[in-house]
Amino acid sequence: MNVVVSWVDFGMDRNRGNVRNFTEAANDQSIKTASFCRNLHVAPETTASALDLIRSQPSQYVVATIVGRKYVLAPRDVLTIPRLRDVKVGDVLALDEIHELGSREYTLRGNPSISPSKVKVEATVVEHTKGAMEFIFKKKRRKGYQKTKKHKQTYTRLRIGDIEIPLPLVQPVI
Repeated sequence: MNVVVSWVDFGMDRNRGNVRNFTEAANDQSIKTASFCRNLHVAPETTASALDLIRSQPSQYVVATIVGRKYVLAPRDVLTIPRLRDVKVGDVLALDEIHELGSREYTLRGNPSISPSKVKVEATVVEHTKGAMEFIFKKKRRKGYQKTKKHKQTYTRLRIGDIEIPLPLVQPVI
């Protein structure tokens, strides 16, 4: 059985104790064929087929930009971000800047982002809160100048909703 794989697994060989690649592992009869072939995937040719493969997986994740920073998000995650002033508790935000959509076995990356018509993710504002008390101490030596400032950073907490990958609309042929 000859299999050529483009990446290398730097695992330990039980018999010889040295590093070997997957081509050697595939030729070795001690490796189970089913567990080896599980790692071989064919890349989908279209975006629609890639979305179908990701939709068929039990769990998905997205990489989205919120307030200028990228976050890896999964459904039902609670995300703490710097305070959003123009939202109230209970508001639902649509995340429109999604850079990556993936599951355990498949990943779809945008260039630079995936269209909001292909993936829909919503976040609900759970609360506005403050962080721990921070003390800022200023001093000038030999002058007797000492000053302490206290500060609490404000945050907004979001609960991420389900990741929806809508089915493409099929136009009937007349």
